Amino acid sequence: MMVPDLLLCLSFGYAAALKPTCLSAQFRRPGDYIIGGLFPFGMDTINLTARAEPTLVVCERLFVDGLIWALGMKFAIDQINNSTSLLPGVKLGYDIYDTCFEPLVTLQTSLLFLTRNGTSGIGVLCNYTDYQPRVTAVIGPHQSDLCLLTAKLFSFFLIPQVSYKASSEKLSNTDLYPSFYRTVPSDKNLVEAVALLLNKFGWNWIATIASDDEYGRGAQELFLSTAGNHSICIAFEGLIPTDLTDSKAKNQLEDTIKLINKTKVNIIVLFAFSQPVQALLEHSIRMGLSKKVWIGTEAWMLSNIAASIPNIQSIGTVLGFIMKAGTVPGFQEYVADLFTSVQQDKFCQESREFQHLMNSDTLDTHCKECDHISLHNVSSTLSRLLIQPVFVAVYSVAHALHRALGCTHQACPKASIRSWQLLHFMNTFPFKVNGQSFRFDQSHGTNTGYKLILWSWTNSTLTYLPVGDYEESLSIDKSQIQFHTADQKPTSECFRRCKPGQFRRIKGFHLCCYDCTDCPENTFWSSKDSSTCTSCPEHQWAPGRSTRCYNRGERYLFWNQPLTLALLTLMSITVALTCLAAVIFLKNLETPLVQASGGKLNLFALFMLTLLCLSCCLYIGKPSDDLCMMQQIVYALCLNGCFSTFLIKSLEITLVTEFPRCAPTFLRWLTQRRAWFLVALSLLTECLLCFCYLRLGPDYLVSDYKSLPTEVLLVCNTESWFAFALMHGYNGCLAFVCFLCTFMVQTSGKKYNIARGITFTILIYFIIWIFFIAIFVTLKTVLRSVTQIGTILTTCLGILGIYYIPKCYIILLKPDMNTVDYF
Repeated sequence: MMVPDLLLCLSFGYAAALKPTCLSAQFRRPGDYIIGGLFPFGMDTINLTARAEPTLVVCERLFVDGLIWALGMKFAIDQINNSTSLLPGVKLGYDIYDTCFEPLVTLQTSLLFLTRNGTSGIGVLCNYTDYQPRVTAVIGPHQSDLCLLTAKLFSFFLIPQVSYKASSEKLSNTDLYPSFYRTVPSDKNLVEAVALLLNKFGWNWIATIASDDEYGRGAQELFLSTAGNHSICIAFEGLIPTDLTDSKAKNQLEDTIKLINKTKVNIIVLFAFSQPVQALLEHSIRMGLSKKVWIGTEAWMLSNIAASIPNIQSIGTVLGFIMKAGTVPGFQEYVADLFTSVQQDKFCQESREFQHLMNSDTLDTHCKECDHISLHNVSSTLSRLLIQPVFVAVYSVAHALHRALGCTHQACPKASIRSWQLLHFMNTFPFKVNGQSFRFDQSHGTNTGYKLILWSWTNSTLTYLPVGDYEESLSIDKSQIQFHTADQKPTSECFRRCKPGQFRRIKGFHLCCYDCTDCPENTFWSSKDSSTCTSCPEHQWAPGRSTRCYNRGERYLFWNQPLTLALLTLMSITVALTCLAAVIFLKNLETPLVQASGGKLNLFALFMLTLLCLSCCLYIGKPSDDLCMMQQIVYALCLNGCFSTFLIKSLEITLVTEFPRCAPTFLRWLTQRRAWFLVALSLLTECLLCFCYLRLGPDYLVSDYKSLPTEVLLVCNTESWFAFALMHGYNGCLAFVCFLCTFMVQTSGKKYNIARGITFTILIYFIIWIFFIAIFVTLKTVLRSVTQIGTILTTCLGILGIYYIPKCYIILLKPDMNTVDYF
């Protein structure tokens, strides 16, 4: 009986729709609690690009789907108001507005919802706890773009907002959008279902196209990240312009079709709303694109806009996922009765009176086109469109209000409820709608699963044939799927096996096919992820095209290296020469030459030089923090001991040659035991600077993994260059004083010039240190230790060769010159 009655209503509505109706007056009703609604009644805004003043934005074409969704909200609220158990004694009102698919229009309406109840102004307060906006909750909008705009606004006031269509994963962030809910699954679940579908059929080389909006880009981005985990290659990824009136849109669509042809993929995943899909498929048909398998989503699978394209059957096979949703009993009859009622003058008069109670000075619904359509115009959309998400959205607010008021099945107490008080009940309690239980999860969404449907054509008649479903896993009845393509079982793959130690390098920007490329050094190939090479840990290395990493060997200056043996030989020669010079000076200690050169101070200086030479052994072998610290301290102290003797001799020469009158008074401080006191004082000063060096930051051991490809280089690193300069700078100062005291001293040709030996010794020391600092600061290899050893040995040989060996020559080979007169 129900179907004939509906057909009778259809025919009556079609006949009666010749005159304007009052359907546009059905979207505002007063009540104890007002629920706001954001629905896309219209599309195609007029002169939006040419808008120079903040005037009202108007749409010129009716979007039937949005109208049906809005009627779904109206039906749900009317049903709740007629219920005697959900909100008894409470009447819900509604205020439904057009979004026009435009952020500007949606924002204007959202601001209206936020105005203080009974006024047209938004209060600016420090605390909005007691603020009462015009609406208690908001249903909609349907697009993710619009929800991302409005959700931040409503979340600030903590007004519950429940969308019946927005599926962007970004909206799952409850920190950013604490009051946003939705009665549809997130795109994250959708792309997982699509990836499993592709795997079921072995399709691993596909193209993905999305509309250039938040829904399309977001879903495509999620799919691209998910596809890699399922070994699915993306041959091409493109975007459909949303502004199809733009002159560049046509060229962009044509380029997309050409690139699909170029990649020769057979499978296309399409994330877009119906209007962009319509434009893409129309261009595909016109340009003669071969039959493909199109995998769609609910955003366009059930749309008459896409299904009514001329010659649409020629595009190939259309498979897609739609949300599992039950029917809403009585809705179609409700719509049929409403279309009949809006033809009646009495009903229209009552509707306009209701509107006057809702502050008629505010915005209109802007659905003037609604007054010029009949039931016949919406019948096809009414029979296929999913209304349950809208229905569940309204009921979720009603159930939260029921708990917040503390209602029983008989009555609800009269109480003032703020919007934010509903959130607790929406977060924590399940609710039932038509016997089915629903609950918002942690991300404020509901996941009822998906149905896989096939566009099945029979004599140009389209049927949505269920062929599978997805909840936690995907099940498909392949026997019901008949592919409308050249191959009954279409294939789409572009794989070849890479050898162990090789990874897949994608060729080009859009192509999915790849080259097998050897893993570079210090990376290895893992069977868990064949698309990249994994870097080895810092303490390991790997050759090219490796499947594992190897432990690094340690690298430092080994005792058995040829270079080390050569340095040790040179050190031994230097020590031998130093000891020989010391023996010669000891045997000739009382001779004029030795006494003039410093007497027993020479033996002390040669002893310190011997220790300095032997300190080269500290730089050989495996270093440690203690060895690194000792190297610089031993070098500084030994060199200071030698230079302190030169200082005493230099001051003595200066007093005798430059200040002869003062010489008798001060010479006693530079001779005999007091000279040893000055040496000890100089060493004590150096010891204090060494202590500062230890406190400020001594050298420490560093493991260098970057300088050598297969080994770890163990080197001493300078922590504080200031402490380093302080410790060694003191010796430099001593040397500089010695140089100043001796370089201008002149003697007669018949006298031995001791000052000249000190001058050239210090000069050689400065030259060696200039080269040493330049190399030491920049060098970070095993040669750094070699540089330090070389510096020590060349310093020792320089002092020996310029200051001591010439004197040994005179003692041994020219004894006749070793006289008091000559020295």
